Amino acid sequence: MKDLLFSTLKGYKKEYLPKDIFSGIIMAAVSIPISMGYAQIAGLPAVYGLYGSVFPILFFALFSTSRQFIFGVDAAPAAIVGAALVSLGIENGSKEAIQYVPVIALLTGIWLLLFYFLKAGRIVDFISTPVMGGFISGIALTIILMQIPKILGGKAGSGELPELIRHIAQTGKEINWLSVILGAGALILLRVAGKMIPKFPMAIVIMAAGVAATRIFHVDEYGVVLLDAVGKGLPKLVHFRFVGIDLRQALGRSLMIAAVVMAETLLSENNFAMKNGYKIDENQEILACAMGNIAAACVGCCPVNGSISRTSMNEQYEGKTQAVSVVAAITMALVLLGATGFIGYLPVPVLTAIVISALMNVVELHLAVRLFRVSRNEFYIFVAACVSVLVFGTIYGVVIGLLLSFVAVVLRATNPPRSFRRMIPGKEAYYDLKRNRNAYPIRHTVIYRFSENLFFANIKVFQTDIENSIKEDTKVVIVDAAAINSIDITAADRLEMMAENFERKGIKFYITEHSENVNEQMRKLGIGHLIEEGKVRRTILAALQDAGIPSMGTTAGADKARDPLVWMPWQLEIPAAVHAVHEAMVPAEEENTLEEFAWAFGDDAVEEMEKKVHQVMEQIHKLPDLERLADVGFEEKLKNWHSLGVLDEDEILRRMEMHLDELPENLRGDRKMILQLIEKRRRKIEQQLLLHHPEIVEHLKKSRERLEKRLEKQNPEAARKLHEWEVQIREKCRSGRRKRSNGRKK
Repeated sequence: MKDLLFSTLKGYKKEYLPKDIFSGIIMAAVSIPISMGYAQIAGLPAVYGLYGSVFPILFFALFSTSRQFIFGVDAAPAAIVGAALVSLGIENGSKEAIQYVPVIALLTGIWLLLFYFLKAGRIVDFISTPVMGGFISGIALTIILMQIPKILGGKAGSGELPELIRHIAQTGKEINWLSVILGAGALILLRVAGKMIPKFPMAIVIMAAGVAATRIFHVDEYGVVLLDAVGKGLPKLVHFRFVGIDLRQALGRSLMIAAVVMAETLLSENNFAMKNGYKIDENQEILACAMGNIAAACVGCCPVNGSISRTSMNEQYEGKTQAVSVVAAITMALVLLGATGFIGYLPVPVLTAIVISALMNVVELHLAVRLFRVSRNEFYIFVAACVSVLVFGTIYGVVIGLLLSFVAVVLRATNPPRSFRRMIPGKEAYYDLKRNRNAYPIRHTVIYRFSENLFFANIKVFQTDIENSIKEDTKVVIVDAAAINSIDITAADRLEMMAENFERKGIKFYITEHSENVNEQMRKLGIGHLIEEGKVRRTILAALQDAGIPSMGTTAGADKARDPLVWMPWQLEIPAAVHAVHEAMVPAEEENTLEEFAWAFGDDAVEEMEKKVHQVMEQIHKLPDLERLADVGFEEKLKNWHSLGVLDEDEILRRMEMHLDELPENLRGDRKMILQLIEKRRRKIEQQLLLHHPEIVEHLKKSRERLEKRLEKQNPEAARKLHEWEVQIREKCRSGRRKRSNGRKK
């Protein structure tokens, strides 16, 4: 058991102490307004937020393996508890609320203990980011809408979106403008400070300013509501009362809170751990959350959770261990013992502004933007989960979000990534035709890659794609099944029928590249005869050889055993006029003549190529001896070239020439030397191709011609200057040769 306690303090270094102490004090100070605000959201008096910032975070720190994660009163659990009170008709701050909320916290801790013993941390892996993000964002927006009336001078709203909007509209009829000025002003200052000086604890300054406004200007005399004053002292232990509490509903609500606490805490802790180079024990973190919530229940607080915002601040202030949490708890205890007098002077709109500002950081707008750009289906799931929480409440929001997640999984599986594969002259790899226009089909052959397990819902897509690709001269169909790890009986039957149909048409059908496990499944599903008949091969190459596809032989002098990349046997369907067609139909900026960049970046290949060029130019800026570079060459100095394809490197060299004007003043006189170096490197490329791949030298020349036209369109002025420099260099070279010739004659 000892090994479980304060694991982050083992091997503690004394140089950590100053930063841990400073960060701990800051965490306590920041937690004062935020914790009080969230406690009110959960239906408790504000002081209970301070109670939840002493023993709960101590117990979390005692068991946690996360070096920097901060625990405490947080938005999501508070919102779920607050919603539960509304549904039960329990008034915020009432005796019933003070009795009910600790019971929810206790049951949450018990659920988390059960998760710990069941080692249920893996459940988090089944909660998608869009669902969790939409759920948390929906809760945050709900609470913000609840809090807006308090800035207007009224009471907090309750219910779902329609009720909240109606309450805001009613409160707007009797606005206290001084309350609005205090709340809105505080909110603006907090948001601006968060952008301009993120490390500065502006919330503390705002809170102090609010207290000063009451003491000096007596804003309460003008209708501004103040927090209730509280006495000094540490929290007392709670006597739990279950009389009058609907345990079935309480168990359901607490289960939801426990799942949210576990998911949000583990996901966030893993992110911080990976970012800072350490690992956490996920199961022990569940235990830490359980003990923290049981401690919160014992002092009458609402359920507690890991705080992303406070952890981010702790990271900014360079807190190293859970000693930060210990210092924060001690600081909060000292506040409760001797400094609670300020609470009764704190204007409610100021505290509300602090809470709203914190909640605005919880709304994951950045995630929504990212999902919108990357995956519309996942974006719709995010929006649906968020809107469902707003309109229907937390329970329905989670249920709808989870259902949509399963729908997304089904849609993704039924319409997976797939492509027809081709080959590039001089290479043995297989490329997606849509991503690389230098790839061409092998004569009489269809190669199809399917990137999903085969089952009843997607086998029709698989079959249709292949059947639609068949031409009159097709003799071989090869399935690249490297991404297929399982098949069901429906898919097995369909594969058998496809093999039979192709055989009747005189087309050879092969399944290749898959794992041995798929072969075992095929035998169990009754189609093992496909293996016996030779329709299942280990590699695409084996299938091509078995099918007897005509080859062009090997490159002269090539040893395929020693240098397999040189061996290029297959006849490719390369139309004579293909380059002219591409040039006429494809806009210059979109023409994808790149190899590695096209494969890696797709439609962004040209943009990424420009980035690479700028990186290379930056390296040239830092080179001290260009004369020596002329002898050594570029390849040895610029290591990032080594991973590029021939056409990629050739294009980078030409784009470098176009950017020579970007050289600093001290290097501008060396432009001609750099041009000579680039030309030297391009000749070296051609020599290598002539030695190893003479069949694509002509292709390279045509590629250069197209590139010239494209670059002239993109930057005509730079192209004009470049051509002038090249003419000057050629004239200089001719003049040098004439002088050397005349010298020899003399």
